[in-house]
Amino acid sequence: MGWWSRLRRNALAVVSIGVLTMFYLMAVFAPWISPYGVNQSFENGALLPPSAIYWHNSQGEFIGAHVYPATLGSIDLESGERLLRLDRSRPSPIRLFHSGHLFDTVGGGHLHLLGTDEQGRDEFTRLLYGARFSLFIGIVATAISFSIGTTVGAIAGYVGGLLDNILMRLSEVLMSVPYIYLLVALAAVLPAQLSNTDRFILITVIISTVSWAGLARVIRGQVLAIKESNFVLAAKAIGTPTGSIVWRHILPQTTTYLIITATLAVPGFIVAEAVLSLVGLGIQQPDPSWGNMLSLATNAAILLLHPWLVWSPAIAIIATVLCFNLLGDGLRDAFDPKRYP
Repeated sequence: MGWWSRLRRNALAVVSIGVLTMFYLMAVFAPWISPYGVNQSFENGALLPPSAIYWHNSQGEFIGAHVYPATLGSIDLESGERLLRLDRSRPSPIRLFHSGHLFDTVGGGHLHLLGTDEQGRDEFTRLLYGARFSLFIGIVATAISFSIGTTVGAIAGYVGGLLDNILMRLSEVLMSVPYIYLLVALAAVLPAQLSNTDRFILITVIISTVSWAGLARVIRGQVLAIKESNFVLAAKAIGTPTGSIVWRHILPQTTTYLIITATLAVPGFIVAEAVLSLVGLGIQQPDPSWGNMLSLATNAAILLLHPWLVWSPAIAIIATVLCFNLLGDGLRDAFDPKRYP
């Protein structure tokens, strides 16, 4: 039985693959899914709660799925909440696959699945676009970090000697520095005038270049064991170049470990970006990321009166991290046939 067959027997891993695939597809196809612009503000539409979908008009007649134009009215002096006013004379039908988008409305009403923020921008739209930064930074940072860590570990383990000592001492220095504090310190020195695209690239590079040390030490240990194997000694005996031995004979033996570890490492990078954006050192407004959307949680009024602005990015981050961890556990079990009959 192959590893894929064993993985499919793990229900949690299969569900995690489905959820993660959905998240990444929603991020890629965000302009098609939502009919609203990422920074489009709706007049008198600030801090609207998630839109309620109605099926009957004010006379009780069934007219299909629709919403009503909504604005916030006066403040309730007892609860502190602003009352929601609906213009029930103008029902706005909801249309699927309309105007080049997954959904849209016809008329003066708008469908805000997750409400609007303090500037009247659609929260669902910003969650979709924010996923592009938050999700892909994990993939890109993992690829860069693992490339560095694998290369350093392979060279140190195979060559040995003084070079091994230098590389391992360097990795120990990096591992001794508190990870999140180093990220905050490095991100804080980024120029304020940087565009968010440049900031994304620099944050990705920073996260990647400070997180390879642990992997390098593990790969070094594996290479030290593998390089004494008979097939490696045979390759040396026939004059195979050192680079070819390392890349074609030794490193492929670490593939299983790398796949599992990479899957478990991605959520760490996603959380790191979220923390940096949460404290204002990551992706800057008006561009969204899940981290800077979550920064509204520092406002007690938002947290109490408009919790949809906090729960949506929080649940997205938690779900993504949980799914990657469950997938990593599933892969670890799938690559170990002793766990299955």
